[in-house]
Amino acid sequence: MRTAGRTGLTLVAMLAAGAGGLWAGQRGVALPDLAWLRSIIGIEGVAVAATATPAASGPIIYYRDPDGRPAYSAVPKKTPDGRDFLAVHASEDLSFEANSAAKPAVARVADNKPAAEPTKGKILYYRNPMGLPDTSKVPKKDSMGMDYIPVYEGEQPDASTVKVSLGKLQRTGVKTVTAEMASISRKVEVPGTVALDERLVSVISMRADSFVDDVANVTTGDRIGKGETLFRFYSRDIAAAASEYAAGLNGARSNDETGSALRLRNFGVPQEVIDGIARTRQVPTSMSYTAPRGGIVLERTATAGMMAKPGEVLFRIADTSDMWVTADVPEYDLASVHVGAKANVTVRSLPGRIFEGTIDLIYPEVDMQTRTTKVRIELPNPDGVLLANMYADVGIEAGAISPVVAVPNSAIVDTGDRQVVFIDKGDGKFEPKDVRLGVRGDDSTEIRQGIAAGDRVVVSANFLLDAESNLNSALSAMTEEAKP
Repeated sequence: MRTAGRTGLTLVAMLAAGAGGLWAGQRGVALPDLAWLRSIIGIEGVAVAATATPAASGPIIYYRDPDGRPAYSAVPKKTPDGRDFLAVHASEDLSFEANSAAKPAVARVADNKPAAEPTKGKILYYRNPMGLPDTSKVPKKDSMGMDYIPVYEGEQPDASTVKVSLGKLQRTGVKTVTAEMASISRKVEVPGTVALDERLVSVISMRADSFVDDVANVTTGDRIGKGETLFRFYSRDIAAAASEYAAGLNGARSNDETGSALRLRNFGVPQEVIDGIARTRQVPTSMSYTAPRGGIVLERTATAGMMAKPGEVLFRIADTSDMWVTADVPEYDLASVHVGAKANVTVRSLPGRIFEGTIDLIYPEVDMQTRTTKVRIELPNPDGVLLANMYADVGIEAGAISPVVAVPNSAIVDTGDRQVVFIDKGDGKFEPKDVRLGVRGDDSTEIRQGIAAGDRVVVSANFLLDAESNLNSALSAMTEEAKP
């Protein structure tokens, strides 16, 4: 009975081992040595069916309990009774993949020798596993015990190009658009002041010694029409020229334009007075001086009975049908402002009204104190509501009229020393490009050099790419310095 029991137990163990071997063979799982089965059965010389196990090879992965208990150690260890844990090599490590035979821990060839691992080239250096700017020429661990990662020849990244995985692209929110040809416009908001058009201001003065007999009832600030009498005067020199002109008419002599009539014009006698002498053939005792243009009387110094010297200002009259607005444009905005640009003007004392004009002059000077340049805008003022020295708010339509290479403002990383745009090279690679900027608009900026129309540029999360690019450049520089 005792022999029969042992025989039955042996058969059960052999069947279990055979079933386990079949399961392991179908799934490519390598079973450990079954010598422990003999010790359990206690029969000497009984052969146990087992799959032939190749000699252990490869580095030691870990150490296991010699009795097969689920106890493991990463370093050599002993059992409580003093026995050594068994070393498990790379070729002995269990793999539960469906086709682990196709992916052995160490490739083997027909002669049962380990095959050489595929070469990746020469190791250039080891980099920090956490991406910190720290490299080493020899294997090394960081402060947390993580191995530094080897960088092989041909695998080192470009000093500035950034490579980002698809998942990271989605998490960081990187977005791109296409650079295109477009017109760039924006509004430059600057303060301004209403001024008189200098070309529409007339100064009234005599060209010969004259006595003012009478002055019209107009004062400074009054509006006067063209041809209205300003004052009456008598001048001995003008009277002599007028008498000569009248005598020539009475004698039926030819009135040469280079003669007395021209002298009267040179004295500043209005054409209406000359025509009156020609009609009446008489020289008046005093002559009328009429307004050469309609407008506002800016200045009146003429008084009845005064002696007017040549060149002395008697009246100053300004036509206000057109006005100027001078605006102070900052120096950095001058590149986007040009003559002919449209401008909208609002006056603080006239809320709700917008005056439209154009820039007709950019003054060739920058103020040393304010670093601004004056621009002049011409405005029609038919109803005369615009007055000199009014404060105004000016909005100038600035920008590039003709199409230029343009990108959104958010695509530009401006560090102060340089301006960078990241180009999408595909497959998660982004390359920084130094660019030269032109006109900056409300939504987009002109690119004069660095990229071309059709390039895809990053418009979102580009500051993260810039940080990564700077890190790569720092690592590359450190690596170059570390090379012997």
